[in-house]
Amino acid sequence: MGDERRLVYSTDGSVPLPSFRDESKKAPSRKQPLVPDDGVVRVGCERRRGGSVTKIHGLGAEELDRTAVELKRRCGTGGTVKAGVIELQGDRRDSVLAYFAALGRRAKKMGG
Repeated sequence: MGDERRLVYSTDGSVPLPSFRDESKKAPSRKQPLVPDDGVVRVGCERRRGGSVTKIHGLGAEELDRTAVELKRRCGTGGTVKAGVIELQGDRRDSVLAYFAALGRRAKKMGG
């Protein structure tokens, strides 16, 4: 029997743990964002914990909070702003698209 044992845990600190990182197997970093920055507002919906969440991408940092407050008021629902994306509770894609159409902004439905 060869010595193929590996140290799993040591409390005394006398044996350094081996490094299992293989630099050649690193995941490639993403150079481009997931949603293009072309001035088009993208509105999508995803399922979470049995409910739906409407996500709005493509707004500038200066208009995120103002737009989120207005959309929450118009849709009568809760929501938040996370990482540059507005999230509204429920499937509100049609209401959000109508809001941006009334403002004269170009908006597209994401997903199905």
